[in-house]
Amino acid sequence: MTHQGLRTLVGVLGAAALLGAAMYAQEAATGKLKVHVDPEEAYTFVDGNAYGPGQHTIQLSAGNHSILIANYGFTFHKEEVSIEPNGTSSMRVDLKPSGGLVSGPRGRLQIEVGDLNAGDDAVLLNGQTPDYFVGHVDEFNNNIIAKQELIVPPGTHFVTVTRHGKATWSGTITVGENQRVIVDISNGKQRVKDWARGHELGDLPRFKAGIASATVVIAPVSGTITASPSTIECGQTARLSWNSQETVGADISGFSPVPVSGERTVSPKQTTTYEFTASGPGGVTKSSATVQVLNSEVGTTLRASPLEVRYHRMGNKVVEQGQTTLTWATSNSDAISLDPFGRVDANGMETVKPVPAKMTNGPVDENVTYTLRASNGCGGSEVKTVAVHLTGSIEEAPNVVLRSVFFPTDYPMKDNPSLGLLGSQRQALTNMAAEFNRYLESNPDATLNLVSHADIRGGTNFNMELAERRVAIVKEFLVSQGIAADKITTTALGEEEPLDREAVAQLESQNPETAPAARARDAAGMILAYQRRVDITLLPANTMSMRFYPNAAPDSHILWQQPAPSRQMIGKEH
Repeated sequence: MTHQGLRTLVGVLGAAALLGAAMYAQEAATGKLKVHVDPEEAYTFVDGNAYGPGQHTIQLSAGNHSILIANYGFTFHKEEVSIEPNGTSSMRVDLKPSGGLVSGPRGRLQIEVGDLNAGDDAVLLNGQTPDYFVGHVDEFNNNIIAKQELIVPPGTHFVTVTRHGKATWSGTITVGENQRVIVDISNGKQRVKDWARGHELGDLPRFKAGIASATVVIAPVSGTITASPSTIECGQTARLSWNSQETVGADISGFSPVPVSGERTVSPKQTTTYEFTASGPGGVTKSSATVQVLNSEVGTTLRASPLEVRYHRMGNKVVEQGQTTLTWATSNSDAISLDPFGRVDANGMETVKPVPAKMTNGPVDENVTYTLRASNGCGGSEVKTVAVHLTGSIEEAPNVVLRSVFFPTDYPMKDNPSLGLLGSQRQALTNMAAEFNRYLESNPDATLNLVSHADIRGGTNFNMELAERRVAIVKEFLVSQGIAADKITTTALGEEEPLDREAVAQLESQNPETAPAARARDAAGMILAYQRRVDITLLPANTMSMRFYPNAAPDSHILWQQPAPSRQMIGKEH
């Protein structure tokens, strides 16, 4: 690399370093907080973390911080402070004494640090938050003439020694009455000695400090809970009342947490014991109250009117479905269901349409059972049933066989529009009309759509008029068979949309009635015969008539004949 390149690289790296340092300085902007406290042993917590005792100048990151000044035997002081970058803020806190003298019994807890540098570490008793602060290690670490002692109620205590957000040591220590328990937090070892002074001390102040001495006396936690009344009926209420002293936190089973003292209305569904737990630096106390719940009987009624109904189904259509009204009432219940419907109100009325369990064709004769179940959380329950007799039948859906209607050449004629519907076609329409009228029982919205055609011979107007006469004569015949006129729609297409050679060939190949050999060889005649027809569509099923030419009909030769047959011939077959 050249000297010039080296100088350039050094310049770039230097600039990057300066920029990085500037960014770091901006990100790590700090300010100072000067803390002045009284008493001078008071301890400072910053954002919940133990900082240290006495007067301090604390370097903090810029922004808002939560400050707690604590000293046992005094009212703790909490304050939010804002630290400006490179600025200095100050706060002076004079704590006010709180709490009266503390009487025995008592024991003493002595904390030694061994080779640890933990003299300024905070001591928390029976809790993990600063509210459980009782002092710092240097106040509790010797038994010389100028004693530094932590005096606690007899019992088991959970001790946490912490500073700057980290626990130096934590563990459980059991202190007996008039005993001195010495714990070395460098190794966790504990020693127990008699504490004769415990017998001699009367009522003591909570905090006392000299030049080289300190005594912190922790008041015991007390708490009680009562229930009134202690015996209730299901659905009634009781009032819980609780009170505690020297408490930081409290909870009641099922309601945690709760205020350290208070009241609450409860309505248990079964006999319940409520356990009240209160905790503070002086320990943890428990008290309980039981609310006895007496079972209440559940009352129910269930009726159906009428008790017998009819059911008739054809295919997928329910033609007749009777209904019955269920009426029910319950008392002293909070969980009510009516099978097969699910949850219902305590009292009600519901109109239902019973459905048979049997789904196969045949007569219906069975009972449909409705079951009312009611219960309460206090152990009461009752079940009532009612049976509705269901009669009727289930049948297959009627089938409508649709066949297209074919006409002889040029029929019906203009001067005799009622002539031209041959016997075989009349018989097919008669059968179809009977089936359709029965089909309407299960499908009352069904209709028939008639679409008529003419073969391609003749003029357009002639073929259209011919198609109109054909569709009219078919509709008239269907009406004569009992089908309402408004159930039939008609369309005349004339020579439009004719069946071509391929379509006719395909239909004839599928036709179950084979054409005579001579007729089968006449492809042109076959096409014309297929074109002279009326197609029928069943709606809304959209089922279209089969368009097979009736080769087996006795009059099929007349329908086939390409020249118009004589009126005498048509008249004989009419």
